[in-house]
Amino acid sequence: MSTHTKRRMISQMNPSERLDGVFAIANAQQGMTKNGKPYLRCLLGDASGQTAGRMWSIDENHFQRLPTDGFVWVEGETQAYQGELQIIIHNIDAHEPTPEEIRDLLPSSERDPNEMFAEVVALLGTLEHPAMQALAKTYMADEHLMDAFRTAPAAVRLHHAYLGGLLEHTLTLMQIADKICPLYPKISRDIVMMGLFLHDLGKTRELFFDKGFGYSDRGELIGHLVEGAIMLHDKGQQMMLETGTRMPAGVLMVLQHIIISHHERPEYGAAKIPSSPEAVMVSLIDNLDAKTILTLAAARPDRQNMALGGNFTEKNWALGTKVFKPDPLAE
Repeated sequence: MSTHTKRRMISQMNPSERLDGVFAIANAQQGMTKNGKPYLRCLLGDASGQTAGRMWSIDENHFQRLPTDGFVWVEGETQAYQGELQIIIHNIDAHEPTPEEIRDLLPSSERDPNEMFAEVVALLGTLEHPAMQALAKTYMADEHLMDAFRTAPAAVRLHHAYLGGLLEHTLTLMQIADKICPLYPKISRDIVMMGLFLHDLGKTRELFFDKGFGYSDRGELIGHLVEGAIMLHDKGQQMMLETGTRMPAGVLMVLQHIIISHHERPEYGAAKIPSSPEAVMVSLIDNLDAKTILTLAAARPDRQNMALGGNFTEKNWALGTKVFKPDPLAE
């Protein structure tokens, strides 16, 4: 019997279970206990989810052998802690997973990527200006880029951190914009829709996602906002050369502004503050989806056993607060 069929996933685990197997590890750090002893803190995950891992005694040489982000073999046990499930690690070593194990270890969208991509294409088909239509078709014709767009996560650890997450996130944003743009007649729907399609495309080069999720060298040095703006310059030139379609003055500039400003503030990674109606709308829609997904994942994860006590999660650093878990209207 294969590992794939007999693995017990994190989402199925209850407190006080022994475990022995391969997990994805993320954000491995060495901390110090109150007694001054080094310990390991990390996130352990599989395709079903992620949870905190702790090894209360680890020497420097052992820690150096572990990947910061990658895959490890772990022996340990689960424990309830402040309403959350965590894994107490007894033994841990770096591990090179087989292709079969990779399928168990990397989370993926529950939605079919081909169906989601078809919906994105259909929404781009509603663009009205000939230059926007031509630009969309130029991106669509780049098969390598579109393959990566269908596969990439939207993040390494935060919202939509799973295969197909970038596509799912982008589609949701475009669906939201499709509903709300009519409420604001003066907004340029074409600019908003194209801006949302482009805003995170740089993540296809910022991240690697073949053996776990992490940042490429280009991701560390350039980042997806600048990468997306560079890519747009190149695609705009390609579109005009290949199709003869003239891009109205200022369009590439305002789209590049949307890409580099959609994180809203410099401290959140934005190169500029959103400074047009369309840029403000794109940034707000992006934040709406990202924070809603983050909050739902923290408060209502897909776990069999949620009766671990406590109405609040631990403080979520990305949200800056603890999250209230119960839905008072749920049966």
